[in-house]
Amino acid sequence: MANTSIVPNIPKTGFAGLVENWRADALSGFLVFLIALPLCLGIAMASGFPPQAGIISAIVGGLFVSRFSGSFVTINGPAAGLIVVILASVQELGQGDAMAGYRYTLAAIVCASIIQIVMGFFKAGKLSAFFPSAAVHGMLAAIGIIIMVKQFHVMVGVKPDAHSLFESIGAIPYSLMHMNPEIALIGGLGLGILILWLLLRNRYIKMIPAPVVVVAVGMALGFYFNIEHEHVYLFLPNSPTLTQHEFTIGPRFLVAIPENFLAGFAFPDFGLIGSWTFWIQVVSICLVGSLESLLSAAAVDKLDPYKRYSDLNRDLTAVGIGNTICGFIGGLPMIAEIVRSSANVNNGARTSWANFFHGLCLLVFVAFFPKLIHEIPLASLAALLVFTGYRLASPHEFVKNFEIGYEQLVVFVVTIIGVLATDLLIGVGIGIVAEFIIHVLRSVRWNEVLKLYFKIEEKTPGVFEIKVDGAAFFANFLSLKSELSAIPGGKNLIFDLSETETIDHTVMEFIHDFCEDYGRQGGHAEILGLDQHVPASKHPLAPRKRMAPAQRA
Repeated sequence: MANTSIVPNIPKTGFAGLVENWRADALSGFLVFLIALPLCLGIAMASGFPPQAGIISAIVGGLFVSRFSGSFVTINGPAAGLIVVILASVQELGQGDAMAGYRYTLAAIVCASIIQIVMGFFKAGKLSAFFPSAAVHGMLAAIGIIIMVKQFHVMVGVKPDAHSLFESIGAIPYSLMHMNPEIALIGGLGLGILILWLLLRNRYIKMIPAPVVVVAVGMALGFYFNIEHEHVYLFLPNSPTLTQHEFTIGPRFLVAIPENFLAGFAFPDFGLIGSWTFWIQVVSICLVGSLESLLSAAAVDKLDPYKRYSDLNRDLTAVGIGNTICGFIGGLPMIAEIVRSSANVNNGARTSWANFFHGLCLLVFVAFFPKLIHEIPLASLAALLVFTGYRLASPHEFVKNFEIGYEQLVVFVVTIIGVLATDLLIGVGIGIVAEFIIHVLRSVRWNEVLKLYFKIEEKTPGVFEIKVDGAAFFANFLSLKSELSAIPGGKNLIFDLSETETIDHTVMEFIHDFCEDYGRQGGHAEILGLDQHVPASKHPLAPRKRMAPAQRA
């Protein structure tokens, strides 16, 4: 592996960083705000929360969490990955009363956030590695499917009589047959714009954020269709094939937001804190939020042009504190959000002040222009979420897992089915069990399930050998990860995997990323012994099993 030098001229942090980089960070923060505004509104409503709850979360994440988080270019705010767990909490705790479910869920967010703070204090940031990659991606794909199904009906202007996911899936033909034409046009056009923007190659046009175009077009059509005023209209009244020609349109198809920003605050109700159902929701919110935030923060680090690395434990603590504040004032829980963070990097952000400016722009806009937000059609926001859901569960995700190996695809699909058939926690648990079974079938011994046998030795000054024996897979390599973090930078590392019996994709991915990161920080790392293994596929990070002695001969 080639040695990579440290990137020079790393931006300053703190107030000195603001003085040095305020122009670049303010511009990036403003551009991210344009993307974040519609997404915050859409995610909040899809979660069963008031629209302003998503904006409150992003404001707290920008103005407050950015000042003491452990990341540099990450944007904190509500994310599509939390829609399913928050909506389930509102429905389970509210039992049909949406406002009661909202306030009970705020209490669950506060409790989950306190657990997040404790996790960060005890340096639990590394626990994200315990979850196999295929199960995590399967969870996100299942979330994507659920978002698409739920938001499709909003996008076409129909509210079906469906109380479960499978009933919502079964109601899709009904919604297609009874769609509200003007609302469906707004939603369909918005989805078409998002697809077109994905295919465009003109970099000048793509400088305009697609969500901004979707919302602008939706607002223009909403004004043309006079959605602000309740009225009945006829659609193709002379068509012999349509069974319905009369449709109603009105303000209920627009975002409902209070004109006074302070009126949008709400407070938690801890009345169910003694119930088992309440704590199930707490665990779900904490697990999914923490896992997605840690994975996103680590992914954003790879995009940072200055090759800085987040303190994930500090970041988890900061997000936990921010979420506690959100729970007490009516906001959604936040995570390190990868889509907005990617845009932040692409826009030239240099420090966490970009996150601050993004939150500041949201605060100014929602405080002074609430009537403009009210003109945004719900169908436009639903189109954004349907597109987001598709990207989480696109066919490419299935192909990518299959290319790594059929075992990865099995765990991926099993997790999706498990989540769709049960819930997030049970579904992810089913995926982890499936991964365990696969490893047992691959002859992993029970004494190796939770213990990885390895030895780190400095062979000569500045040269460390990491020799791994037995089975290396997601459930037992945390100790190796901890030991590697203690090795100083700028050394030569040799991973000797010649005696490793099996290596799963999660460990292969970790070692590969570790070697690349170590090289970027001025060291050198290489892997030896993979020629002694048979990969499950042609993918460079495919799971591997050691050859039999006869094969090695």
